[in-house]
Amino acid sequence: MASPLEKDIERLVCEYAKDRHWLFFKFKSQNQRGVPDRIFVLPCGRVIFAEFKRSGKKPTALQLHIHDKLRNQGCTVWVIDNVTTGKQLIDAATWE
Repeated sequence: MASPLEKDIERLVCEYAKDRHWLFFKFKSQNQRGVPDRIFVLPCGRVIFAEFKRSGKKPTALQLHIHDKLRNQGCTVWVIDNVTTGKQLIDAATWE
């Protein structure tokens, strides 16, 4: 059986976040490739960037470079390659 597509993982995790009253936005930058796919905003105002991948796939070198730059600025960046992990990360962040 084929692993779920990236867009399906992203959709289901976003639906889960929405049920917990999180905001989320598709992150597209006109002049910068490699940015994470989504920006999540928790009800407390915390911001988290999320990169979605198909199960077992890894971010590209450029994506990892951008993730490092964001983390060096104090941002949280998640790489999510399955729905279960995405939901667990949301649950954990909700209670932090």
